[in-house]
Amino acid sequence: MIVAVASGKGGTGKTTVATNLAKVCAAAGKPTQYLDCDVEEPNGDIFLKPQIDRREEVTVEVPQVDAARCIGCGRCGQICQYSAIICIGDQVLTFEQLCHSCGGCWLVCPAEAIKRKPLRIGEIETGHAGPLAFVSGRLEIGHVRTPSLIRSVKRHVQSDGLAIVDVPPGTSCPVVAAIKGVDFVLLVTEPTPFGLNDLKLAVALVREMKLPFAVAINRDGIGNDQTQAYCEGEGIEIVARIPDDRRIAQAYSAGQMIVDALPEYTEQFGDLATRLGAL
Repeated sequence: MIVAVASGKGGTGKTTVATNLAKVCAAAGKPTQYLDCDVEEPNGDIFLKPQIDRREEVTVEVPQVDAARCIGCGRCGQICQYSAIICIGDQVLTFEQLCHSCGGCWLVCPAEAIKRKPLRIGEIETGHAGPLAFVSGRLEIGHVRTPSLIRSVKRHVQSDGLAIVDVPPGTSCPVVAAIKGVDFVLLVTEPTPFGLNDLKLAVALVREMKLPFAVAINRDGIGNDQTQAYCEGEGIEIVARIPDDRRIAQAYSAGQMIVDALPEYTEQFGDLATRLGAL
């Protein structure tokens, strides 16, 4: 089973929920993976403190033009839908950050003047935090190929057991890449006007992708009851309520897991795992 933990906005407690849920499931004897797909700012390692066993480079293919062989026909620029390669006069210009690695340019080149060049976009770390398997992606600074790196992280999902995917915040392309193909999406929100606005966007996305989902309310007790009213009106199940407990904030600021600093919450996260069908 693959469970994605997502949120319509940053700062709702998505990583807090994902890491504690993964740790509780692993501690219960369930073969569990935690995959940090928030590759632009991964921070699951701060709380899980894994032992990293392996690091691997992630590259994508981009075009490299041999000017000596180029005949200036312009076919490469005509086929590229992202203007990542264009022909101006007798020169061919490439823009690697715009390239989507479709391969069209080197396939249509009649002079075979375009070769494939690997471009490093980031790295993946794998290891263990006790019985919990750990996978994390980290995007290279200055690069924008977030979905490509997320797909590489997800290739490490094991065929058996449970995988908890920590999704980037928002509803953009990286989120789509992270939740595509998962079995269930847990949307973490907070009961505030901003939280509700972005929750609605996230709900629209998962419904468009026809994925089963439920909501977890973090910092329950602040704000208002509009989030609950919205979920009731839309027939959305609220599967967890994490209270606005100052001790949780203190543990978070110290890089501690909730279930370690406050063992009484272990049962709550265990109940959440059971409701999701993860245990």
